[in-house]
Amino acid sequence: MRIARKFITVVAVGLAGLGLGTAPAHAEPETPYAPTMIILDASGSMRRPDPAGTMMDAARNAVRTFVDSAPATAHVGLATYGTGTGNDEAEKAAGCRDVQILRQADTLDRAALTDAVNGIEARGWTPMGTALRETAAALPADEPRSIVLVSDGEDTCAPPDPCDVARELKQQGVDLTVHTIGFAVDDAARTQLTCMAEATGGSYSDAADGAALERMLPKVTTAALRDYQAAGTPITGTADYADAPVARPGHHLDTLGQHEKRFYAVDVPQGATAYFSGIMSYPRVSDVSIVDDYNTLETRVYGHDGTDCREREREQAGRSSDGVTLTVSETWRGAAEEGRDATDQCAGAGRYYFSVEWDNVSEGVPARLPLEILVGIEPAAIDPGPVAVLPATTFVPPTTATQPVTGGGSFNSATTLDGSGGYSDILRPGEYVFYRVRLGWGQGLAYRVNFEANDARGLSAVSNITTTLYSPLAEEIDSDSHVYTGSAGMLPTGDSAIATVPIRYNNRAADQADVREQSVAGWYYIAVKLGSAAADGQTPVPVHLDLTVAGTAESGPTYADDTGNGVLGEGKAPVTSAPTATGAEAEPRRGLVLAAVGGVGAAVILGGALLIALRRRRG
Repeated sequence: MRIARKFITVVAVGLAGLGLGTAPAHAEPETPYAPTMIILDASGSMRRPDPAGTMMDAARNAVRTFVDSAPATAHVGLATYGTGTGNDEAEKAAGCRDVQILRQADTLDRAALTDAVNGIEARGWTPMGTALRETAAALPADEPRSIVLVSDGEDTCAPPDPCDVARELKQQGVDLTVHTIGFAVDDAARTQLTCMAEATGGSYSDAADGAALERMLPKVTTAALRDYQAAGTPITGTADYADAPVARPGHHLDTLGQHEKRFYAVDVPQGATAYFSGIMSYPRVSDVSIVDDYNTLETRVYGHDGTDCREREREQAGRSSDGVTLTVSETWRGAAEEGRDATDQCAGAGRYYFSVEWDNVSEGVPARLPLEILVGIEPAAIDPGPVAVLPATTFVPPTTATQPVTGGGSFNSATTLDGSGGYSDILRPGEYVFYRVRLGWGQGLAYRVNFEANDARGLSAVSNITTTLYSPLAEEIDSDSHVYTGSAGMLPTGDSAIATVPIRYNNRAADQADVREQSVAGWYYIAVKLGSAAADGQTPVPVHLDLTVAGTAESGPTYADDTGNGVLGEGKAPVTSAPTATGAEAEPRRGLVLAAVGGVGAAVILGGALLIALRRRRG
């Protein structure tokens, strides 16, 4: 029995998830930001007093603060309700239809958005359900998108009930995430707003007053622009192995409940290697005790008749409330082994069963969450190719001009880095961005991440920085984290670079665990994270990623049954392309990330960050 335990210490960090795409190396670039609409409550109750003047004054200030700091290529729109009527019974019928789309979610126009929000006056009713439905319809229908709704109370116009509308949109397969902010709300409104967010996989946040809203709205909306969106072919796992659906090579999407275990069947040919990964992204949740803030995923392998093959992987992530994505990966080689006897159910070709269980559960998370399942089948190798494990790739500082790029919000939208060179990006606190590099047989990579100094000082500058390297099969190869205080820094700390060895089939027999994960050619992923600042700072940080791709191309293994479909089924049909960074004009595709958007105590940030500074995973 093999048990893997990775204790991922995260302080104000969200690990974004794996949506492992199979796009070609060169593709048409797009912007990585999800079209996002802000819905602002302008009901009569927003005329209540606030230290900023009225609650409406505070809400306008919060939107302006976000608009001033939003990425220039973001797609942001604005909607409101309650401005066209009064809030007496005589005007209720009209007031409950009073939803206005003030600005479509087009490329950011700061002046137009500011003018629009300045003109909002609080007067009428609160048709949240209708506003949610109409705003969702106004967003592009062919890509992931987000809504951030700010309200000071419950819907006063139902039907439609806003939580029912959120569920309806999700059930229709609408690729939409709703984040809600309760502005000085009572328990009933908080429950309704939380339900809307959880129904779509979004987050709920509390803002007690105008000052809190001015801090919270920019964080939540910035996170929504690169929100993590689960993806894959729909599949429904079962509670018993005998009824499990067959999961073929590729990327599948299910849901999993707290403390639930689901089974999936995988047909494994003789001599083949099966890869199975479970991927779950946890939404940001406020005010969670650090001792109750961890989640665990576990996979197990079962034989042809459901016999426990005593093979499992267990992964645990701390600080899940910061928007962590947790992955657990199993490599099964039982089909390449001879059984102890004819009754051995865990050897040879046949149908095996893989389970995923959401074991430990952190405080405040939804009852169910999306679960991505990644399945790969690698045929037996007649000739595995070169045997020796070569030294790690040597990092060579780039000599060409740095290319501006914009990282994607998840592995689904990771921006392709087109070989050796320097690449620059800008990260805002709470963002975790992804890039990918294609490695063929015999090739390896090495990279460094440099964080520039910014103008922030004091606790508003204190956060942690992280980079992680993943294999094509959703396994973490290496990572490094350190404290960021507003001064320039580099990852990895103390090493020349994070690097792979040249990719060879026989690396799977290496003594080092991280080298064994470097035995399949394909997309390797680099993730870079800037944690949320200790004191709600929002100052962006310029980042430089210096990359070396080297090694002599090799033919790789000769497979016994090479259908050309690829390990992950990527050769079976065309798939959506991801962007390639080839120069300053490259504008990568839209993507989403659920970033960490909540503040935590400065003592926790500083203490946790110091712990992270000492942590480095290797092998």
